[in-house]
Amino acid sequence: MPTELTPLRLIRNLVQPYRARLLVAAASLLIAAACMLLLGQGLRGVIDRGFVANDAHLLDQALLALFGLIAVLAVATYGRFYSVSWLGERITADLRRKVFDHLLTLPPSFFESGRTGEVISRLTNDTTQIETVVGSSASMAIRNLLLLVGGLVMLAVTSLKLTLLVLVGVPLVVAPIVLLGRRVRRLARQSQDRVADVSALIDETVHEIRTVQAYGHEAEDQRAFGLKVEATFETGRTRIRHRASMIVAVLVLVFGAVAAILWVGGHDVLAGRISAGQLSAFVFYAVIVAGAVGTISEVIGDVQRASGALERLVELLATRPDIADPVSPAALPVGARGEVVFDAVTFHYPSRPQQAALQDFSLHIRPGEKVALVGPSGAGKSTVFQMLLRFYDPAQGRIRIDGLDIRELALTSLRSQLAMVSQDAVIFAASVIDNVRYGRPDASEALVRQACEAAFAAEFIEQLPEGYATDLGERGVRLSGGQRQRIAIARAILADRPVLLLDEATSALDSHSERMVQQALERLMEGRTTLIIAHRLSTVLHADRIVVVDGGRISGIGSHAELVAGNPLYQRLASLQLQA
Repeated sequence: MPTELTPLRLIRNLVQPYRARLLVAAASLLIAAACMLLLGQGLRGVIDRGFVANDAHLLDQALLALFGLIAVLAVATYGRFYSVSWLGERITADLRRKVFDHLLTLPPSFFESGRTGEVISRLTNDTTQIETVVGSSASMAIRNLLLLVGGLVMLAVTSLKLTLLVLVGVPLVVAPIVLLGRRVRRLARQSQDRVADVSALIDETVHEIRTVQAYGHEAEDQRAFGLKVEATFETGRTRIRHRASMIVAVLVLVFGAVAAILWVGGHDVLAGRISAGQLSAFVFYAVIVAGAVGTISEVIGDVQRASGALERLVELLATRPDIADPVSPAALPVGARGEVVFDAVTFHYPSRPQQAALQDFSLHIRPGEKVALVGPSGAGKSTVFQMLLRFYDPAQGRIRIDGLDIRELALTSLRSQLAMVSQDAVIFAASVIDNVRYGRPDASEALVRQACEAAFAAEFIEQLPEGYATDLGERGVRLSGGQRQRIAIARAILADRPVLLLDEATSALDSHSERMVQQALERLMEGRTTLIIAHRLSTVLHADRIVVVDGGRISGIGSHAELVAGNPLYQRLASLQLQA
């Protein structure tokens, strides 16, 4: 049984590979803290042995020792700062990779149930909060904790009476930290949630900016964004108020205690009970203790904020994918044929458990056969593709490829048999070459060019500013719809997989673009098992078989002529689309 992931365990796992660097940081931190504490004794020596004794030689020796101590402190501080900052950057990079790698294992259903912007916020903003703590705040907290403990010890050694006065103030300092700190932590988590809401709205609006502007929705989106930003501000303002109150309370109490110590200690020096050097050293340590307490109280806010961020990341990393590889995956036979069988498959989407997306769906597709799926919107055609790609598992029945249940295959093995060209061609913000060889990253440029020529895309690619090296922009904004489709088809040609899934690949194109894409598709389908989803029957008249899907069930299978003659639903679709 896997060990439950907790924030502490996650940090420990991330730090473990860099133990040597951590030891260097820890050693540097200890040396720097020790040097800082010894400065108080150096200061005492300079005053008592130099100024009070009026001995220039002793003063020179004391100052020389003090400068040597400062040099060691400087070197140790450099080592601490560099090592800790390096750890912060390295651990944050590893954490981002870990979260991103995990996101890619989650099925589409996870992203359908949440908002992409919120996930992006966790991957960017939350990890930045953790970087601040690991690369700075944690080191400051430990350093000042050492100075606090060491300073208290040195205070006791210097003057027990004055130390007792300092300790009286400790409960007064700790109380507001504990009481206000809990509230700050809750508000830090809420603040991160509000930032995620803002990120989600930005992501959604910017990606659909054409629709926003086409419908004149700018003012409404600005209002909605303003409300979310103000909600974020209000949460942050409340958090800052509590944190500021905590810092002020600590500083007032601590430095008030220092003032009281100076008053009592000054009278002891005048009475001869302690030397001026002792009082100077004591004040030095008292300032160190006060500064340490103040810094710790301030850093606690960063730690608590990062704690909220870490909890959100742990929650994300603890999300287990519904679809996973089997313990012992089966191997597909060499020379895949592309036979696909749906055997009495029944499936309900998690968001619609009462309505079957597929009901007792059985279909045998022979190797190399071209099968078209037609039917009204919501009939279950796209669900067939999602089940075959194993984005979901059926509640009942089985799906087989070349005789093997797809649940027995590793996901990478299964999906390596399938190539998909969708209605809305997916183009990444990369070059033509990188887009085409997305499904086959090791392909040579010559193979990419061959695939583009086969997809009738070479002509327009060569007219682009940098040819095959041209960056196509986010979602292929520099290309027309037909050009994007031909890039997607070239990608499928280069991937060279035995089963091809065409999801209404020509439905959104003009006549000229459709003709070019159709020619490219005919080349792509040669020798491959092909499933085609189409609302326009004219694009599938020459399929080997046409399957009519309605309400998640198959209501008819046959050629165009057979279905026109014997299937009422197909007759209705044909009469609407194919009448002269």
